[in-house]
Amino acid sequence: MDGNARLLNVVDVEATCWEGQPPPGQVSEIIEIGLTVVDLDKGERLAKHRLLVRPARSEVSPFCTGLTGLTPAEVADGLSFTEACRALAALHRTGSTPWASWGDYDRNQFTRQCGRTGAEYPFGRHHTNAKPAFTASYGLRRRPGMAEALTVAGLPLEGRHHRGDDDAWNIAALVLAVAARGDWP
Repeated sequence: MDGNARLLNVVDVEATCWEGQPPPGQVSEIIEIGLTVVDLDKGERLAKHRLLVRPARSEVSPFCTGLTGLTPAEVADGLSFTEACRALAALHRTGSTPWASWGDYDRNQFTRQCGRTGAEYPFGRHHTNAKPAFTASYGLRRRPGMAEALTVAGLPLEGRHHRGDDDAWNIAALVLAVAARGDWP
């Protein structure tokens, strides 16, 4: 890989969720981290990664499995949240590589969960919320969800929606579409 390449990590997380409020004593926790490495200069998605994370204070509900496809048994074999944060920093240089997500949910969820667990925040300060960048680039009045944005951009939804690695891959395609228009910040 070219040492001068403008790389960007595109991140999407899935977290435990319920149809209504969390059951007593449970909190929403990251159970999957999807990461796609993008070369902004070449306009290419270089690599797709997935980390499963074992929840410590919640369980994967049937609603969550229906949405994400992730089962309790699958995430039970995942890394602890602290191990996942360390792996991001070590394997993907997340502390020094700029990153993007679709909306602020992913950044806020990491901030909340790091604060609750004492895990070291794995990302640097350079975060871009891709949703307003896309909205401005395409002259839209309201900020679309990822699937709607793919339709607007004329791009296919690849993989399963609400699957961290697939969503990161699709968001990366949207980032590259904005960059190709000369509008990536």
